Amino acid sequence: MPLEIVNRSRADTIVCARTEVASNVFTRMRGLWGRASLAPGDGMLFRGESSIHSAFMRFRFDAVFMDRDFRVVGLAQDIPPWRARAVKGARNILELAAGEIARTGVRVGDQLAEVHTREGEHGHGPGD
Repeated sequence: MPLEIVNRSRADTIVCARTEVASNVFTRMRGLWGRASLAPGDGMLFRGESSIHSAFMRFRFDAVFMDRDFRVVGLAQDIPPWRARAVKGARNILELAAGEIARTGVRVGDQLAEVHTREGEHGHGPGD
């Protein structure tokens, strides 16, 4: 099922419409490496991580750092290649296209959530 990340603190605004989960050692190590870009609305979720790097990346991106409960504890915008970022208290990181943090209005302290949807649907109702 497709996965969206929504901002519960901001009327369930969609932060990431098409979220890929880095679910194993290989996908976590590889991340977005090797891609030419990341489209607006696309992103990659790293569970259990407090830091990221942009080694070997060919484009800039934004990162949303969240605690275990998906509360935003830090933001990094327009990260260039060959940089590293870490945020104390982060346990999940969402990488987005550069400019998505500003476009979606995510702020430190916001409560985000994972919403599983069926293809072509957006999960914004109660209990999603």
